[in-house]
Amino acid sequence: MSYKTLSKEELIKLEEKFEKQYISFKEKNLKLDMSRGKPGPDQLDLCMGMLDVFNSKSILNSEDGFDCRNYGCLEGIREARELMSGILDSSPDEVIIYGNSSLNIMYDTVSRSYTHGIFGMTPWKDLKEVKFICVVPGYDRHFSILRHFGIGYVNVPMLKDGPDMDMIEKLVAEDESIKGMWCVPKYSNPDGTIYSDKTVKRMAALKPRAKDFRIYWDNAYGVHNLYDDYEELTDILSECSKAGNPDMVYKFASTSKISFTGGGLAAMAASKKNIEEIKKQLFFQTIGHDKMNQLRHTRFFKDIEGIRAHMKKHALILRPKFEMVTATFEKELSGTDTASWTKPRGGYFISLNTMEGCAKEVVAYCKDAGVVLTPAGATFPDGIDPEDSNIRIAPSYPGTDELKAASELLCLCIKLVSVRKLLKNCK
Repeated sequence: MSYKTLSKEELIKLEEKFEKQYISFKEKNLKLDMSRGKPGPDQLDLCMGMLDVFNSKSILNSEDGFDCRNYGCLEGIREARELMSGILDSSPDEVIIYGNSSLNIMYDTVSRSYTHGIFGMTPWKDLKEVKFICVVPGYDRHFSILRHFGIGYVNVPMLKDGPDMDMIEKLVAEDESIKGMWCVPKYSNPDGTIYSDKTVKRMAALKPRAKDFRIYWDNAYGVHNLYDDYEELTDILSECSKAGNPDMVYKFASTSKISFTGGGLAAMAASKKNIEEIKKQLFFQTIGHDKMNQLRHTRFFKDIEGIRAHMKKHALILRPKFEMVTATFEKELSGTDTASWTKPRGGYFISLNTMEGCAKEVVAYCKDAGVVLTPAGATFPDGIDPEDSNIRIAPSYPGTDELKAASELLCLCIKLVSVRKLLKNCK
């Protein structure tokens, strides 16, 4: 039944019922954290064999004979570039291997543009105004990078097949201060949206007024499928080349949620012209990243097919968690008109939308009862969700029993906060 159709007396009875249930939850002294999409210990256990690929007698040369214990090989060993090119859907010649964090690469890429410019163009720090397009809801760490550099933003809503391209095409064509846009194109954070072929091609064919405009293509979940019947993502880099914009995109990925979260490989793919410029700048930053880790990953996974087989093991762990959370939402919230949610087929998050003006209060109620969620508004720049409705749900880390309890509490808090909001509006 829709709570919006209930009388004041019926709402009061529901409030009393939910209040009693909420007090019972608080007495359980729960201490659960669903604030970030971290792999659970059982997922990290899947890669323990990686620690056994070396010993003190191992030959630690790459396939072309490079001694991975030593300095050099700025772009990464060849077999690591081949491995990550499979995740990035790019040629190995278009790939640079970094350390363990793709977020670090994104930060560095913005930083270089800010301090030194792109292809000899004016550094962003010397411009009167610099802005990025931010697809919302989106990834809070992307927005934090902009905030750190004092870069402004223009919010563009996410649609069912990707961002609103009508808005984006108009914005970049008219405003030279827009220098980039953030994208999580497959299983977007937090909606789980996959950009359609049409959306990718329209994005690749953009005609930005700013010659140094770049698409920051964060393909964080490119191989993170929960089901076998998954959609493939159209390759933005090749589409940009076809559209006459070969240098317009930077692609990022890592194995942070594939191998060890704190000890994976991160990589970037871009046009050869972009790669050459970035390598020149990297020369001043490092003598080479951890090639022992690169070798360890390639000997463990072998190739992209090895990664895909490994990700099926992750899916066996994650899929029941996602299905349990959405099933709880269906059971507790369907028909109440208090919330809506996504049912992603991959990635790490579920996007939940409460009634307008309720998200912050729901998160606070959950925290008071022992369940920590991502702060409401985190999926928008500066933490400001204009409708105060979006909450990012991260089901991966808690155990199944803990996750069930946390999901039930979340639903209860949504119902209690919604009823109280409706009562305030009653005449």
